[in-house]
Amino acid sequence: MSDIIKGTAFVYGANIDTDQIYPGGYLDLTDPELVARHAMERVDPDFVKEVKWGDMIVAGTNFGCGSSREHAAVTLKASGIAVVLAESFARIFYRNAINLGLPLLVCPGISKQVKRGDRLDVDLAAGRVINQGNGAVIEAQPLSAYVMAILENGGVKPMIRKENEFR
Repeated sequence: MSDIIKGTAFVYGANIDTDQIYPGGYLDLTDPELVARHAMERVDPDFVKEVKWGDMIVAGTNFGCGSSREHAAVTLKASGIAVVLAESFARIFYRNAINLGLPLLVCPGISKQVKRGDRLDVDLAAGRVINQGNGAVIEAQPLSAYVMAILENGGVKPMIRKENEFR
């Protein structure tokens, strides 16, 4: 995984909960391709028709609030989202996403500086977002070396498997 991610922004407001990201009525689905078909459908019915591999979600505060199910993070990753940028995240969603290898950056004020369709360059290691549309440089909370290692391995389980291969 590269430290620099370039993609198009899908912008949402505050308090986007896990049922808006992935409705609970689909919990019996396990195939990531089928799961991805329902990403964001309660808040943005056109999302799955428009999202491309490598795109980004930008949101206000408390993104991922609601249930503790991992399905929301799985859904975003399976739909092709490369990173989620929000003013704040629900704690359990944050941990689930990182553990599953989906990068998240806390970016105070980002929802006021990005609009849907803007092209963004995100530097995960430096904690910096550049909006190519308006030139805004948005500082984020940089990720720790440990979180970067989890992401570089595709999630915490692959990282642990890799570490144990050599024992």
